[in-house]
Amino acid sequence: VFFITIITLSLTLVFLVSAVSMFLNTLTPKFYVALTGTSSLISGLILIFEWWYFRKYGTSFIEQVSVSHLRPLLGGVDTAAPNNNNSSSSSNSSSSNGETDSSRQSVSECKVWRNPLNLFRGAEYNRYTWVTGREPLTYYDMNLSAQDHQTFFTCDSDHLRPADAIMQKAWRERNPQARISAAHEALELEDCATAYILLAEEEATTIMEAERLFKQALKAGELCYRRSQTLQHHGTQYEAQHRRDTNVLVYIKRRLAMCSRKLGRTREAVKMMRDLMKEFPLLSMFNIHENLLESLLELQNYADVQAVLAKYDDISLPKSATICYTAALLKARAVSDKFSPEAASRRGLSTAEMNAVEAIHRAVEFNPHVPKYLLEMKSLILPPEHILKRGDSEAIAYAFFHLQHWKRVEGTYNSFRMIPYPLEKGHLFYPYPICTETADRELLPTVFHEVSVYPKKELPFFILFTAGLCSFTAMLALLTHQFPELMGVFAKAFLSTLFAPLNFIMEKVESILPSSLWHQLTRI
Repeated sequence: VFFITIITLSLTLVFLVSAVSMFLNTLTPKFYVALTGTSSLISGLILIFEWWYFRKYGTSFIEQVSVSHLRPLLGGVDTAAPNNNNSSSSSNSSSSNGETDSSRQSVSECKVWRNPLNLFRGAEYNRYTWVTGREPLTYYDMNLSAQDHQTFFTCDSDHLRPADAIMQKAWRERNPQARISAAHEALELEDCATAYILLAEEEATTIMEAERLFKQALKAGELCYRRSQTLQHHGTQYEAQHRRDTNVLVYIKRRLAMCSRKLGRTREAVKMMRDLMKEFPLLSMFNIHENLLESLLELQNYADVQAVLAKYDDISLPKSATICYTAALLKARAVSDKFSPEAASRRGLSTAEMNAVEAIHRAVEFNPHVPKYLLEMKSLILPPEHILKRGDSEAIAYAFFHLQHWKRVEGTYNSFRMIPYPLEKGHLFYPYPICTETADRELLPTVFHEVSVYPKKELPFFILFTAGLCSFTAMLALLTHQFPELMGVFAKAFLSTLFAPLNFIMEKVESILPSSLWHQLTRI
């Protein structure tokens, strides 16, 4: 890229001077001396910049641009297969099976998940709307939440109880006020746990008010859970009721723990989450361990964070940005106080530093959108109620709650400034799915948020500069060939305008300095 730039600059100078020389005089040796000196100056500047870049980042700028940008454009990137235990054989049948598994994994990676740290719609999302006039949630996101509520909080036997029948209709209602009115109507009949949940989520305007309603929901939910637990084996109808009551109870306890976390009672929140995970170890769909990780990081209890990661950061379990980036945070924290890029470039990386670098690369490979938010290169918005793993929505949800934890540990916040441009095809996970952009545009409010797209071909400045310079030179040569006299006039006018300030300064200097002194200086 730099050599092309040098050649293009030289050609531009030749064309400019040639256009002028057609009407002035033939080229003199001074022109060649000036051209050689200009090329040497540019080469020296390139050499200094390349040396500075290598000393700061430990890699060559030209090599990085070639590998990250030119090779993908020329089709030279190899398709890297994920590291898994079932390595594909060379036979055609094994290859087809590998392609089928890859496509199946790609489909599963584009699945939309419930955000485990989603905010309260009434106390947080609606307050944002009241202040800014913007809608933080999209219709697609809210429609997914309505489907989740119908799945978690309703069952086929709801018509047997009037309050549950009313709430079954309320969860399908699109109008928020109609849902709230239906919840109040259900509470007039009896203490209904799901009615309290709806009011806590949508009508409560503060976290304290939401916590009060969830505590009332907990009393009603525990009563229904104990009743259905004794009858669950009497038939499929009772089994469905017990499954619904279990979901309701887990949801209430999890939201109560989140209320405690938001109100500053973090240790109480950690205890509630641990008790909930012990009581219902098989309910992994709520991803309570991600709530627990965030609360433990707030307490700076890194040993317990590592213990949770040891249990959930397993190759057989689905990954998330919280898992990958928290693991990177812990490993980067272990070496952040003694790490120096200059010292590492001289002596090489130690084992702990290499582990930290690999953990950061692993995290960026899983979700390449997160670093821009952690480095505050892109503004955050309120996280959606649903996220797409490895997408921009997951990156927003992670950075919204975990940015403070990265800033708190000195040295780790700037870890992402050292990583190169992420590879389009990594080695630890399946290739980045192509469906994330479409799903993220449905989940995120594109009116005031620019969705992060990956992989995105961001051409370096020198490539754009060289392209523009080549185009300008070609146009200049064509015009000079077609209209030589007119281009000569334009060249004279341009040069006279360009050197007008210098001529003005020279005239002032000649008028101020004595003529004899000026004559001696010109001779020198």
